[in-house]
Amino acid sequence: MLDTLIYSLITGIAVGFSAGYLGSIMVLEKMALVGDAMSHVALPGLALGVLLGFNPLLGGFMFLFISAVLIWHLGRVTKLSFETLVGAAFTLALAIGILLYGNNLDALEAALFGDITKVTLIYAVSAVAISIAIVFLTYFVYNKIVLSLISEELAKSKGVNTGLTNLLYLLLVSVTVALGIQVTGTLLVGFLVVTPAAAARIISGNLSRYFKLSAVFGAASAISGIVLSATLNVLPGPLIVISGVVIFAIVLIYRSAKKMTV
Repeated sequence: MLDTLIYSLITGIAVGFSAGYLGSIMVLEKMALVGDAMSHVALPGLALGVLLGFNPLLGGFMFLFISAVLIWHLGRVTKLSFETLVGAAFTLALAIGILLYGNNLDALEAALFGDITKVTLIYAVSAVAISIAIVFLTYFVYNKIVLSLISEELAKSKGVNTGLTNLLYLLLVSVTVALGIQVTGTLLVGFLVVTPAAAARIISGNLSRYFKLSAVFGAASAISGIVLSATLNVLPGPLIVISGVVIFAIVLIYRSAKKMTV
């Protein structure tokens, strides 16, 4: 049990940090719902894994990867926004996933809310390695991603390949979401991409501090939620969300108190 808790904490720190860092783009560009909606797209893949007897997380990742490429392609063809396409895919995927799970309520509950009892050493190490890659990739293409989301015409004039940049952005979101499913579940993993960055935005005076605080708040939410989950013997996902909301509330109180003293 102690080993599982340690592996879960390692995974939570890695996923929370990378999700918070990547989420700073979404909050900055008012695309918070993209991360939340993408999390539900994995549900049919998880269900197929359960039904066909292979690792559900592999199925979830494959479904997210394929969906990201399709959404990117449809966006180029139809010129519709990511929010519109992801929103449509989210509702369809959620309906299909629930139908595929059928009466297997225990598996559906684990998929929706996470199950830290199944986090292994291999998974934890993989989560750390992939999260590091996500952070570095996001760091090196941050300006290109933001510029592409603001204005494709402006980005193209600066020599940015907007098509590949937008695809990379969606794939990074997909991988981050897939990593967090084991800890928070598909229903709540989108929280890690949104709320920590929103809290950081409130008290950040510059972009550099904003990026860093987003990642730190994401990791802090995951750590506190997982520890509370192990202590109270309940599902981790809801407690990670509550922990993140508490951090958000503390940040709000801190900012209000600071304004009163000025």
